[in-house]
Amino acid sequence: MDAEEREQARARARQETDHLTAEGVRGAALTWVDNAGLIRVKAVPTTRLPQAASRGVGMSPVFDVYLVDDSMTTSPHVGGPDGDLRLFPDLERLTVLAAQPGWAWAPVDRYDQQGRAHPVCQRLFARRMVERARERGLEPRMGFETEWVVAHAGGPEPAPDGASVPGPRRGAVGELGAEPRYAGTGPAYGMARVVELSDYLAGVLEALHAQRIDVLQIHPEYAPGQFEVSVAPADPVGAADLVVLVRETIRAVSARHGLAASFAPAIEVGSVGNGGHLHLSLWQEGRNLCRGGDGPYGMTAVCAAFLAGVLRELPALLAIGAPSPASYLRLEPSRWAGVFQCWGLENREAALRFVTGAPDDPGAANAEVKCFDAAANPYLVVGAVIAAGLAGVDAGLSLPAPVAGDPAQAGTEARLPTSLAEALDWFERSAVLREALGEPLFTSVAAVRRAEVALFEGATPEEIVSATRWRY
Repeated sequence: MDAEEREQARARARQETDHLTAEGVRGAALTWVDNAGLIRVKAVPTTRLPQAASRGVGMSPVFDVYLVDDSMTTSPHVGGPDGDLRLFPDLERLTVLAAQPGWAWAPVDRYDQQGRAHPVCQRLFARRMVERARERGLEPRMGFETEWVVAHAGGPEPAPDGASVPGPRRGAVGELGAEPRYAGTGPAYGMARVVELSDYLAGVLEALHAQRIDVLQIHPEYAPGQFEVSVAPADPVGAADLVVLVRETIRAVSARHGLAASFAPAIEVGSVGNGGHLHLSLWQEGRNLCRGGDGPYGMTAVCAAFLAGVLRELPALLAIGAPSPASYLRLEPSRWAGVFQCWGLENREAALRFVTGAPDDPGAANAEVKCFDAAANPYLVVGAVIAAGLAGVDAGLSLPAPVAGDPAQAGTEARLPTSLAEALDWFERSAVLREALGEPLFTSVAAVRRAEVALFEGATPEEIVSATRWRY
């Protein structure tokens, strides 16, 4: 950021401070997402927002090599106690938090002390990929589905036989944490679950509406205590910002209702877990390229090539979109998790699901990447998917034949990686992702993945779930 940009940010922040103060807002939470997928924060009093907007807020670069358990690794470009960065809040995204009275929120971009873009800033990486698409005349639009499990918080409660049933708590590697006591006992997708938790779900909708988030739908999901909310698509960086805001809003509403929310990939061994599906469409001069063309199911050639690029890179993209050892407990065949490297029309078992949408809704046609989950850094996800798609466009790729039915039954489709270690091998061999991310970000992501593979080496599935259940 140059001096003029900083002064403009200060002036804008002064106006926002007056507005926030009038609304009783006393603090602003400034968030980024690290390479382990955890949302980290620095907070400032509202009165300090102009200084934060013009000078930034200090933080250590070492957060880019934090692991899920808050231990640290190192990488060729990041690690150790030295150095300092500046967090600059994006005031365009500044939001008063409806479920946290007295608080506002904004995502941050990260720069060094000289005002240069931090090469490991995941949000700036997403911005760069959006700009690459724009240079080709393309405008990706994206949206995340947010799945979560809600359980009763607090201390132990007596079980019918007098045994103690602890509530949620953080586990550690090798330690079997308490099983959650799910809120809502109704069946999968059942109205009974909505009735049981009507006040809670109404609170979620009310908070999201107050924050001007356009909710498309909310419903019970398959697993006990599990729900899903979908919001309207946005520009890729905005979509990543939204999923962070949605998740933390759900967490805050849950706390106000005496509940705890988990967005972890695996809540119980053998259960379906929480996905973080990404929907995307590709636009050009106001036209949705996912329809109106001569390609498969009405795609244009550019859309088909973009999706072919994503499909080609999926084994490597898993290290971005399914980044935890717990992710691979969710990625099982015949669970609608998308574990085969194939695509299909409305096929919920394919890793890439194509949706034509209603004929009278030109914006509805899109593709869904089903193999990602909420342990992922959403800024890395949107940027890496754009990079993969643009590589497909540049290479003029074509989609293979679509797959109908469950690929597990046919036995003809390639299985995506079944472990984080395998996905990491694909990632480290991906020239597309290495070039797009740049060496500092690429190697720091790889270092975190490698360290988490080592962290959980020899752990049982139960120990992995226990250690990660309440971290996301």
